[in-house]
Amino acid sequence: MPPNIPTYPAAGQNPVNCWQCRFFATSWDPALPYSCTLLGFKSRSLPSVQVRQLDGRECQGSQPKTRPAPQARQVSASRQ
Repeated sequence: MPPNIPTYPAAGQNPVNCWQCRFFATSWDPALPYSCTLLGFKSRSLPSVQVRQLDGRECQGSQPKTRPAPQARQVSASRQ
């Protein structure tokens, strides 16, 4: 496993939420609608559920999505 992947928080904390992970994606394949770009697979259920079923642990690669910094709105000269 690459060293830049953080470990998941200790037991008792919130489980992984794929919808809030930066590596989660939806695919165009109706048979496999969910995707994990970090681990490189698509599945019928959320990737964190697949990882938990196969590995027995919560996803170790989950990272929160980052939001771009808000851009300042420019007021046109005619509106000043």
